[in-house]
Amino acid sequence: MLKAAKEDALRLARVIVEVKEKTMLCSVCFNVTVSPLCPICADARRDTTQVCVVEDPRDIVAVERTREFRGRYHVLGGALSPIEGVGPEQLRVRELLARIDADQVAEVILCTNPNLEGDATAMYLARLLRPLGVKVTRIASGLPVGGDLEYADELTLGRALEGRREVDA
Repeated sequence: MLKAAKEDALRLARVIVEVKEKTMLCSVCFNVTVSPLCPICADARRDTTQVCVVEDPRDIVAVERTREFRGRYHVLGGALSPIEGVGPEQLRVRELLARIDADQVAEVILCTNPNLEGDATAMYLARLLRPLGVKVTRIASGLPVGGDLEYADELTLGRALEGRREVDA
């Protein structure tokens, strides 16, 4: 940046401000978007009966790169972490529960990161969702434990989605 021309630096600053002003969260899934509905929620060809639950909008990008999932998403906004003060109230759990009945969801795929917080979040959600009569699955292993979805390659994440299994609560 120090070597860039002043005009280039100012142009970058304007673009950053514009992005901040124009972006918002999707009113349905909480993905990052520039309109009230993200392109995935607005796509009538997507399967509304399958919801893939992720921690962060960047995880949607990783799953979409696999081209294995044709349902909708739900972004929690993080994972349970009592040490950091993140409980169910800080995540979008209530909104997920409201979608189950409203959208007639048949399957919830728990696609949280394969680490302590992600596993705890998946188990918590499975216990909440199972009594609602929906099929609850978790992506299969194949991703490195302690890793983040956004860094997984398409083949590994695709196989993890294909090999998902029901979660025992």
